[in-house]
Amino acid sequence: MDETVAEFIKRTLLKIPMTEMMTILKAWDFLSENQLQTVNFRSRKECLAQDLVLLCEENRISLNDAALLDMIYTQFHRHQKVWDVFQMAKQPGEDVDLSDMEQFKSSFKKILQRALKNVTVTFRDAEETAVWIRIAWGTQYKKPNQYKPVYVVYYSQTPYAFISSSQLKSNIPLLGQTFETHNSTASLQERRLGLDINVDPRIIHENRVEKDRVQRVTREIFGDYVQPRLEFAQYKLETKFKSDLNKGILAEREEPLRCLVKFSSPHLLEALKSLAPAGIADAPLSPLLTCIPSKGMNYFKIKDK
Repeated sequence: MDETVAEFIKRTLLKIPMTEMMTILKAWDFLSENQLQTVNFRSRKECLAQDLVLLCEENRISLNDAALLDMIYTQFHRHQKVWDVFQMAKQPGEDVDLSDMEQFKSSFKKILQRALKNVTVTFRDAEETAVWIRIAWGTQYKKPNQYKPVYVVYYSQTPYAFISSSQLKSNIPLLGQTFETHNSTASLQERRLGLDINVDPRIIHENRVEKDRVQRVTREIFGDYVQPRLEFAQYKLETKFKSDLNKGILAEREEPLRCLVKFSSPHLLEALKSLAPAGIADAPLSPLLTCIPSKGMNYFKIKDK
């Protein structure tokens, strides 16, 4: 198995909550029931992920198979993403194109791959008339980045498509051209890029209100000025394991759990300031991160009260 595929599948497995692991793996349907029964799902997550990677290697997993697992995980956690809703325009008197879904998938993929050499496209049917599309963008000289995909949910019998928000705004027009080429009556283009679009104004209002809130909260915490230059912050944690289940090895442990977390960046405070506006973190950020300038510290020790 290719090393990049192995790393991709491992990182995907590690982000799946243990409580959802079996459900998502069964929905993926890549590993057989017999193979899953050989895995100890009570082992440490790192060990579990490694065992599952070895089983995937036995089954000769492909990049498309790994992308499908990532897509299923995203479907389970779709509420964590911000979605832009698009309405495709059509000429007066024309009906929405009720295209054959298999034909749509084939032409959609070919159009994208003709326009951009390095791109991977993965499909998964959801509801009866909906298809999920996972697009990992590359460039003419770089392979697709599997860790920053864009998701599209397309309903073939309606004029609507939903696209997950992405930092790669330059690729949105290409998506619009792909839909337009596949269906000559439709255009899928974004107003804020200076193109024509028919979007439900209530959705735009909701997005604008949230973006304004994030900007306001960020400004209140960090101010409008450039942050002091800081390259790292370190947090040492000592805490007892807490669980509502009142059982397990960790719950009986008297010694506190200890770990060390270090954040580093050429300009850490500016990086933290940009997280919420970029949609990478919720606003406001944890006080443990935002208190760095006011406390004048970058070493912290966190204990139970």
